[in-house]
Amino acid sequence: MPRFRPFQFGRMGRFRSLMRMTAVRLSAVYFLLFAICAVVLVVYVTATASTIVEDQSRRAISEELADLAQVYQQSGIVGLVRTIDRRSRQPGASLYLATDPMGRIIAGNVESLQAGVLDDQGPTPDAFSYERYADDNGHRYHLAIAEVVSLPNGMRILVGRDQSEQVRFRGVVQSALILALALMGVAALIAWFFVGRSALKRLDGVTASSARILSGDLSERLPVTGAGDEFDRLSDNLNTLLARVSLLQEGLQQVSDNIAHDLRTPLTRLRTRAEGALAAPPDLGEAREAMEQMIAECDQMIRTFDALLMISRVEAGSDQVIKSPIDLAAIAADVVDLYEPLAEDANAELLLDAPPSLTVVASRELIAQALSNLVDNALKYATDPERKIKIRVTLSEGNGAWSLAVSDDGPGIPIEKRERVLERFYRLDQSRSMPGSGLGLSLVQAIARVHGGRLVLDDAGPGLTVRLDVPKEERQGSERGDG
Repeated sequence: MPRFRPFQFGRMGRFRSLMRMTAVRLSAVYFLLFAICAVVLVVYVTATASTIVEDQSRRAISEELADLAQVYQQSGIVGLVRTIDRRSRQPGASLYLATDPMGRIIAGNVESLQAGVLDDQGPTPDAFSYERYADDNGHRYHLAIAEVVSLPNGMRILVGRDQSEQVRFRGVVQSALILALALMGVAALIAWFFVGRSALKRLDGVTASSARILSGDLSERLPVTGAGDEFDRLSDNLNTLLARVSLLQEGLQQVSDNIAHDLRTPLTRLRTRAEGALAAPPDLGEAREAMEQMIAECDQMIRTFDALLMISRVEAGSDQVIKSPIDLAAIAADVVDLYEPLAEDANAELLLDAPPSLTVVASRELIAQALSNLVDNALKYATDPERKIKIRVTLSEGNGAWSLAVSDDGPGIPIEKRERVLERFYRLDQSRSMPGSGLGLSLVQAIARVHGGRLVLDDAGPGLTVRLDVPKEERQGSERGDG
């Protein structure tokens, strides 16, 4: 019964694990491609060189046979044999052989031939082996090509060229090919060790970061080395995506918490009023008043949900934002005209500081919504019954950007709370006595992001300035992804 060798399976397992590595597979593929190209190139060069050398040899043989034919015509067989004998003794001579009709050697420098070479006239189709006289260098047998001519008296004349140099050339080429393949194998191993291992380390870092992200740590980011290569570009894009996902998750969690907290109060009021209306004696006027109050509460909750839905759609990009050239000055003028009656009722003066025309590429609906929210917030939180407040809507165009600002000279917002007021449902009036849902600035911030801009809160000295800055050339995804 055969005995199994467990270590062989271990070696196969390690080999399979090694071949699963991308760097190893790439190195192996490159090595095979280089090897195939090298082999094809060497075979082509060798075959071409051999063909050229063989053609030159056969032309030389034909020329020598033509010379011997002239000697034969002029001097006969005796002159031909003497010429062959003389030429065969010269240094570096070609192959010469003259035999009688019985095949016995008469003249030449060939001691023996491969069997059957002299049987057929004309050029030998393939190289044949022969033994030359006075070979004392240990190499008795050589290869040659030749052409055989038969004379009328039955004699055979052979003229050929040695092909040993060609054989040695092929050997040198084969040795060079083997050496080149060995060097390429070593180079592939070096490339895998230095380049592949470096890439594998970076992939391991990405894998580790991805595992932490999958475990729930959305603050984790993929490593960026600063090399600017494909790995860094991929990591940058994925980090931007992660920042976007983290922002949406935080927003979702914040919205869920705020909905549970802020909508509990109006729902409680609705229930209380409904119970009070049911418990009170039947009275048409009181019942109508209770119903109107409940309808107002429902309308406020609907507006809150509409605002939340718009913020979510704008931030998530689920609705395609259609941008086109619009006149921002005309939109600002329309919003100011719309809110002027409300400003007079609130003892405020609404002013417009804008050029006659300011054409920008943006969404008309979203920009109008943002400006309306800013003016509405100013009317709600900046007005003072004891004095007249000025609210100024300003449009300006700078280097590469345009700005839309709403300023007031009211109480303003403390510096430490300016970031908080951009959060959903956050309100400075913790008692919730002021109207509103705390979503106005959150919606304006979402609109700023979808246009590649930002929302800035600053001092108006006194009062507050809320400014929407948008670059003319939109930074695709930069603001939206960073949050």
